[in-house]
Amino acid sequence: MSYKTPMGLARGLGSAGTGTHHWWQHRVSSVALIPLTVLAVLPFAGALGEDHANVIEVYANPFNAIVAILFLAVTFHHLMQGLQVVIEDYVHQKGWRTGLLLGNQMFCGAFGLAGVFAVLKIALTS
Repeated sequence: MSYKTPMGLARGLGSAGTGTHHWWQHRVSSVALIPLTVLAVLPFAGALGEDHANVIEVYANPFNAIVAILFLAVTFHHLMQGLQVVIEDYVHQKGWRTGLLLGNQMFCGAFGLAGVFAVLKIALTS
């Protein structure tokens, strides 16, 4: 027999208070990706099929480089948040969930930084 009240039993089992913040971040990144995708795809599509020197010239333009960096950063942040929700909702074993969440952050962080580094290297060495 337990002498705890229903509130005492439920305390510590509910939301950590970050759900609304996470939800808003995901929505804001979704909306930000609409213009960023258009602005990032246009120069990329124009450079498709061109030789190396022309591609370097396209991304040597500061506007194109900044848009590409913002696109990569927001895309990988959005991906990380989306995968986090999927992992939290569908992986029920605590050890697996922790490992997958850590792997998700490492994967998205590594590939996002690699993309940003590649754009910076192109933009700054031309």
